[in-house]
Amino acid sequence: MKKAVCVISGGMDSALSAYIAKKEGFDIVGVHFNYNQRTQKKELECFKKISNSLNAKEYIIDLDFFKQIGASALIDKNIAVPTDGIKPGVPITYVPFRNGIFLSIAAAIAEKEGAKAIYIGVVEEDSSGYPDCTEDFIKSMQKSINLGTKEETEISIKTPLIHLKKEDIVKEAIKLNVPLEYTWSCYQNEDRACGVCDSCRLRLKGFKKAGVKDPISYLDSF
Repeated sequence: MKKAVCVISGGMDSALSAYIAKKEGFDIVGVHFNYNQRTQKKELECFKKISNSLNAKEYIIDLDFFKQIGASALIDKNIAVPTDGIKPGVPITYVPFRNGIFLSIAAAIAEKEGAKAIYIGVVEEDSSGYPDCTEDFIKSMQKSINLGTKEETEISIKTPLIHLKKEDIVKEAIKLNVPLEYTWSCYQNEDRACGVCDSCRLRLKGFKKAGVKDPISYLDSF
């Protein structure tokens, strides 16, 4: 059976990406990263539920060095998570080169596992505007990974959501029976989602436009 390494954060996008990989005939190797993010405990809990639903082999990687870098509201508790709507430019919730680091580690796991694909749920068209979620960046990473691994490795980075709108992501997730109740998007809370951070806003907008009720609960909504 062919294998795909799937980066699974515990969020809706990465869960759908992994389910698409499963639909496309891959055995799933799920990779999750703990990097001192505010909702680390909740994200890990969600990853385990999603991973179990996919019968995936699991890798849980601790990246404690991220807290030494800081520079992001997701990591530095002294920097407030914005709750007043999505603004132009790169937001303070951007974690410097996070996806580059994640993909590098995923590539090492893929080479070990003999996987030919890495799936990652990045979204460029309808997102917070992170520079490491763009199609150009992913193409560059794929080239670098294949230059830096064995000739027979030949890894493809798959980004099935990169040009989708959030409402289309919701619709596709429902179509593939993704357990959306197991997913978490909030940047701030681990019990009830705040409803007003950028990630909550994008998720709620997607469900609203799709005409579907979000199965998780919120403290507030914009």
